[in-house]
Amino acid sequence: MNYEEMIERAFSKLPEKKETGERFEIPKVRGHIQGNKTVISNFHEICSVLRRKPEHVLKFLLKELATPGEISKNFLILGRKISASQINEKIDKYAKMYVFCPECKKPDTELIKESSFTFIKCSVCGAKRSVP
Repeated sequence: MNYEEMIERAFSKLPEKKETGERFEIPKVRGHIQGNKTVISNFHEICSVLRRKPEHVLKFLLKELATPGEISKNFLILGRKISASQINEKIDKYAKMYVFCPECKKPDTELIKESSFTFIKCSVCGAKRSVP
């Protein structure tokens, strides 16, 4: 058996590549409507993937969705009925503003508070920009 045949045999035994190319995927909202309230059960999971404090994400969501809400145990409870697609849209908006680097578009960032300003600092390219 020559070298090319061995290479072909080895590659034929490898599993199919099922990668989407994205190493950073924000989980979709899981929850339910309970009376007039929306209960999100994976809020802390979303915050840990974004690597942001739940309080910061909560403040942004409440303002964007124009609704009252609170974190209770592991759930986020919103004060009105809201569709999952609306919430996912706002979480994507949050990620674009506060997670992804404006220069290199990588999610490897952190929020830094200096005096009264908040900056997003990228650990990949070193860019630093102020955020609202």
